[in-house]
Amino acid sequence: MEIALHQDLLIKVLNIKKRFLGMYKVANAGHVGCSLSIAEIVTFVRFAWMKEDDEIILSKGHAAATIYSMLAEEGILSEADIQTFYKNDTYLAAHPPVNKLKRIPFATGSLGHGLSLAAGLGLAQRLKKKDKMIFCIISDGELNEGSTWEAMLFIAHHLLTNVILLIDRNRLQGIGRTEDVMKMEPLDKKLEAFGFNVLLADGHDFTSLEQAKLETQHSKLPTAIICNTTKGKGWKQFEDKVDCHYLPMKEDQYQAIMKEVQLQYDLRIDGLTELQN
Repeated sequence: MEIALHQDLLIKVLNIKKRFLGMYKVANAGHVGCSLSIAEIVTFVRFAWMKEDDEIILSKGHAAATIYSMLAEEGILSEADIQTFYKNDTYLAAHPPVNKLKRIPFATGSLGHGLSLAAGLGLAQRLKKKDKMIFCIISDGELNEGSTWEAMLFIAHHLLTNVILLIDRNRLQGIGRTEDVMKMEPLDKKLEAFGFNVLLADGHDFTSLEQAKLETQHSKLPTAIICNTTKGKGWKQFEDKVDCHYLPMKEDQYQAIMKEVQLQYDLRIDGLTELQN
């Protein structure tokens, strides 16, 4: 990955994280850990992969603040819009609204529906002979839903290579560790058996995501990328713990996360600057 692009992505994801952390703090709302888990994935897909007309579907709609913050980074939402998060009459509710905001084509968050919607869009684009790509981000907890696997069968049967499935593999769901709730491993072998080109990536690393992107280009099979992540990354007290799914942040926790996130990205951005010089 070019250093300039890498630096730009790091700056954008830092802004996105700081913005949604502020949103959650003001709203005194949970789902912080889910958003910290996918911030780099959303940032990479939107700013380093998607074309203007492509679609992104966040099936794990409870992490909607990440998408709202991304839309603000893109200039589609204003900071005034962001301030309405969780408030009465807002479009920025806990789960994404339908037909209200650009880049949010569906209301999601009732888990297990997003990939079916992506499959339908993918088939429609093929029938229309369009080159639009559909990116669908699902949680690993959603793999408990049979509808998700039905969608995979459909995508594989129709060889919908215009649908890219990204699985946020943080190994935690709302009520426990995924392997304790319903065993998923070997997940890569299961996806391969369903007819997918399966790739593994570090979901917090742009270089790793870039490599996965490159490896999708010549596949004749639909691609599923297992993005290994850490839920609540940066929230040291509750990182990789179920608590980060529902708990809102206390003031001291919010200050600590903001400091940790800023430090993490300052170091990485400075390191790239030194390389460039």
